[in-house]
Amino acid sequence: MTETKPLAGRTALVTGASRGIGAATAAALAEAGAHVILVARKVKALEAIEDTIHAAGGTSTIAPLDLTEADAVSRLASAIAGRWDTLDILCISAAFLPELTPISQVDPKQFNQALLTNVVATQALIAGFDPLLRRAEAGRVIGLTSSVGATPRPFWGAYGSTKAAFDNLLETYCAEVAKLSPLRVAIIDPGATRTQMRERAYPGEDPQTLKGPEKVAERIVELLVEDFETGHRERID
Repeated sequence: MTETKPLAGRTALVTGASRGIGAATAAALAEAGAHVILVARKVKALEAIEDTIHAAGGTSTIAPLDLTEADAVSRLASAIAGRWDTLDILCISAAFLPELTPISQVDPKQFNQALLTNVVATQALIAGFDPLLRRAEAGRVIGLTSSVGATPRPFWGAYGSTKAAFDNLLETYCAEVAKLSPLRVAIIDPGATRTQMRERAYPGEDPQTLKGPEKVAERIVELLVEDFETGHRERID
């Protein structure tokens, strides 16, 4: 008898799915049986992740998209609603890290990019996929945050302020739907993880001393399988 995978029959969407934690999470969700919609800008990178998923026996659909483009998320939501009746899992992993500088020297273009990616796109994802998530039997939203959103750190102000806004959006959404839907929201701080973003922030750090993104992905899948109380917040060390 073939063992049923724990997330079989569920549809998941992962942003930032072309590399790092997003890619690892997409692969782990597919391995657990979910059909994963892979969202990121770079087509070739998405195709590589999709090949990995299919080679392991999973299923996925790529959706190349720049989350910061006007109406891009709403178009994606309409396209997905035309194919699937529900969305069971939304994992918001995409993020943009501006250069680490004093607040007085923040580059306006980079700050705007961070605001669009980390904040504006997050609200658009919630707005676009709220109907599909609510129609799911047990819709789940996972947001990947950073400790600098809750605890300000010198030179991290541009990124930290966008993550503080990111957290606020998810926590507010969680409170708004808590009594109206079985939908649940969790915010996950992945902690120090071996990613390109981490390497940019800490160029002198030995990446081999850090956990791989697959460890974060494994924990996210565990949370989804075990389930969690809405408003759950966790740091993965």
